[in-house]
Amino acid sequence: MRPFAYERATSAEDALRRHQDGAVYLGGGTNLVDLMRLGVEEPARLVDVAHLPYDQIELRPDGSLVIGAAVTNSAVAADRTVREGHPVLAQAVLAGASGQIRNLATVGGNLLQRTRCSYFQDASKPCNKRAPGSGCPAREGEHHNLAIMGHSDACVATHPSDMAVALAALDASVRVRGRGGERTVPIEDLYRLPGDEPQRDTTLEAGDLITAVEVPVLGVPSRYRKVRERASFAFALVSIAAALDVDGGRVRDVRLALGGVAHKPWRARRAEEALRGAEATEESFVRAAEAELEAAEPLRDNAYKVPLARNLIVRTLTELGEES
Repeated sequence: MRPFAYERATSAEDALRRHQDGAVYLGGGTNLVDLMRLGVEEPARLVDVAHLPYDQIELRPDGSLVIGAAVTNSAVAADRTVREGHPVLAQAVLAGASGQIRNLATVGGNLLQRTRCSYFQDASKPCNKRAPGSGCPAREGEHHNLAIMGHSDACVATHPSDMAVALAALDASVRVRGRGGERTVPIEDLYRLPGDEPQRDTTLEAGDLITAVEVPVLGVPSRYRKVRERASFAFALVSIAAALDVDGGRVRDVRLALGGVAHKPWRARRAEEALRGAEATEESFVRAAEAELEAAEPLRDNAYKVPLARNLIVRTLTELGEES
């Protein structure tokens, strides 16, 4: 591991001032420290932001939430207002890691964790995300758990966060403090597809600090379901965050986001459009899932994700329809 300096920021402004010359923000460190041990990340300086005053969950009068970026994953999952008003988010967090990791990991760090593609994590291998221009051996190599949607010739990695999938379905936004001041970014706009710059996971600029997540009121049944290779701590093969509002047997509104299928949480807009106003039946759910997955471009060894995603959408929406 490369030697590094450690500094603890006392405010957001202090963090921005310290973020220069190869510095990286440190939250819980559950992903960053692993990457440092692997030689994938080699920061010259760690700026600890986990102790900044962003460790509260605020319930607004309208039922929306403001979750501080330094709140731990365990605190999110255990919070009564989250569990009652936004169960899909609590379920996603509980599906995301072991209890020990959730106790340490922060909301901001969870959203910015890096892909678990084996080529990215192996510093001896080419990887366009880690070393731009070196190639993407995953396209012809081991890719059974990589992207089927939105990938490019340069990268087929997937985003690993469960929380981010739920937040995408919830139309959440992140508060960002940067050198130009504070701004709010819809979570869909926070992440990007790889294109020809797979080294850029997000649209954040150098030094940008996530300070909070804003989650609108939900008010309809919601659910997070994750399919993985084992029931214990494992990343998604495919996951879904869904919320469904049914009135008079027809879909009044629906929100769907998929995980484990793309470089970013994949908001299933085609499926949503197909469902609004349609009968809330299994046949409608099948048609909507198939409309969304028409855009899938599976690789040699991950075509199984297409029927898996379809079945996951249909089963989850069917169960939510029974609750509505």
